[in-house]
Amino acid sequence: MTDRRKFLQKASALSSAALISSIPSWARELDQAIRATQGISADAMATEEDFWYYIQQAFTVSPGIINLNNGGVSPAPRTVQEAMKRYYDLSNEAPSYYMWRILDQGREPLRANLAKMAGCSPEEIAMNRNSSEGLETVIFGLQLKAGDEVVLSKQDYPNVINAYKQREKRDGIKLVWVNLELPSENEDYLASQYAKAFTARTKAVNITHVINWNGQILPVKKIAAEAHKKGIEVVVDGAHSFAHLDFKIPDLDADYFASSLHKWLYAPIGSGLLYVKKEKIKTIYPLFATADDPLRDDIRKFESLGTRPFYIEQAIGKAVEFHDMIGSERKQKRLHYLKNYWMEKVKGLPKVKLNTSMDPQWGGAIGNIGIEGRKPGELDSFLMDKYKIHTTTVVWENISGVRITPNVYTTIKNLDVLVEGITAFARS
Repeated sequence: MTDRRKFLQKASALSSAALISSIPSWARELDQAIRATQGISADAMATEEDFWYYIQQAFTVSPGIINLNNGGVSPAPRTVQEAMKRYYDLSNEAPSYYMWRILDQGREPLRANLAKMAGCSPEEIAMNRNSSEGLETVIFGLQLKAGDEVVLSKQDYPNVINAYKQREKRDGIKLVWVNLELPSENEDYLASQYAKAFTARTKAVNITHVINWNGQILPVKKIAAEAHKKGIEVVVDGAHSFAHLDFKIPDLDADYFASSLHKWLYAPIGSGLLYVKKEKIKTIYPLFATADDPLRDDIRKFESLGTRPFYIEQAIGKAVEFHDMIGSERKQKRLHYLKNYWMEKVKGLPKVKLNTSMDPQWGGAIGNIGIEGRKPGELDSFLMDKYKIHTTTVVWENISGVRITPNVYTTIKNLDVLVEGITAFARS
């Protein structure tokens, strides 16, 4: 309560002192709200609805639908949308001039900003379109031969699984499967499933940092440590962890890491990031041919995409600014709070099964719920038809339920409607 009073007092004082200007009112108020958070803990701010109301105003989400499938792709805030549109208009004034001679000059500053956020060298960061492209760059670029083994999980993302299967078919590598029982809060269990699959022939392991089906966080660093003891390379799918969880990429001890920036960073749709540890760059072939030596020691070789949407790429910078404005720790605390808010209210309902941990070590924003005796698609359809709530159905290996993913613009009122819908369905 002390923190809440402190925030409201600061916000009120700043608001009364604000000058009328050409800056939109939502932007002025958001700036005031951010400044009013100084000295208040991230834990306290996680439940400060007045503050998160101002964050919500930075988005242009439809009032006609409650979007709780942000895990698929998140909307971008106004500043990112406006930057992308502005750069697109500029590109069309004289495309080859403004794209290559003006906008493309912003790539190195953007690389530096992303690297600072990721906690690594700019010489380890490449920009692309999404996690699938980044991971497949590594999967198809690894110098594997027939008989080499790769360990991966049946809960990994389908595009990733299929890329490894293609290498299996074309190159004769052997895939060794881990099948996880989830959710789990047992670090030793999760790490041991991978470690016991390693053999003298294992060359790489694929680890999904946050499993998209139910939001399970895996102990990547512990698995990586076991892999590196045996000289095994570590490929990490960070599609749902980057800008969601509060960490730096080197913390994971990964050799390779890829993420989609249009999920939790709120960058334009179709933007992604690839991290390759500096000493590994020279060993990986690029996915798209480069004019120079494909095994050169330059992260930029992974950006040989031909003509590309520079207006999308350069707008990523505004997304980084928005993320920094909120703060990584504050953002993770809020996202976890939102997930736990609705889960706490429905966990005692008859036949409800929660497929996601409520512990912040093992889960963030993504939640998954099943109703005993009912198909996930029934709940998904019920929520949309009766309450205009957009979620997504998950039926994958041993995970079955409806995935629910709020975001920083999601309000408690939105989640109260969700709880009402789940309650009505569970009791019907």
